[in-house]
Amino acid sequence: MGDVMGRLLKAINAGGVLLQVALDFTDLADAFKVIKKLINLDIGIFEVGTPLIKSRGVEAVTAIRSLLKPENLVLADMKTADVGALEVTLAKKAGADITTVLLSSDDEVIKSALEKGEELDIDVVIDTVGVRPRYLLERLEEVVSLGARVINIHTGIDVQLIRGLTAKDSVDLVRRLKNEYSSLFLSVSGGIKPEETYLFRSAGASIVVIGSAITRSTDPHAAALRALKLLQGLASD
Repeated sequence: MGDVMGRLLKAINAGGVLLQVALDFTDLADAFKVIKKLINLDIGIFEVGTPLIKSRGVEAVTAIRSLLKPENLVLADMKTADVGALEVTLAKKAGADITTVLLSSDDEVIKSALEKGEELDIDVVIDTVGVRPRYLLERLEEVVSLGARVINIHTGIDVQLIRGLTAKDSVDLVRRLKNEYSSLFLSVSGGIKPEETYLFRSAGASIVVIGSAITRSTDPHAAALRALKLLQGLASD
């Protein structure tokens, strides 16, 4: 793998921590309503959530891309587990700048996705959801050797609901990984509230992902603005 950077890596290298808003809806109309309330804010990444892709197909990516400004990045949360190159190609053709592949996938899947991403100029984020903590560090070392550059430390919704864990419980892990793998860029997701974003900024995350705490808020614009100010160090926690 070479050192070619897609739009995401370029944005990260430009400095600052990016806010990613996860549009985890099943209806495009709901996603559109939220986007219209956030479009004038400095949202780094709009995520077309897995539920939306599963309910509407990759056409949802194209539809959301059409609403955004050129500087906004679009992530297609494909959570690819097989046919890595094919799904990266589908995401790219639909208008995505970034797509996701599961850390639990076979090496061949991850390698093919990374290689196709480099070829097509689309960044590939490796999603840790479903990988138990005792296996995580060993598996991360393996995918770093395959060329992975961006890792999403992800606490899934069912784990949040049943075990009461959120990404907030991963702050120390983020800090440890950033110290051990200085060349990695870390994304964090899973039940994060706007007022918690500073924790991940100080731990070394490059991307903080917020879903329902913004998208289902009574005031999505105010919630996103609060998150952005804390990420940028313009507000106190």
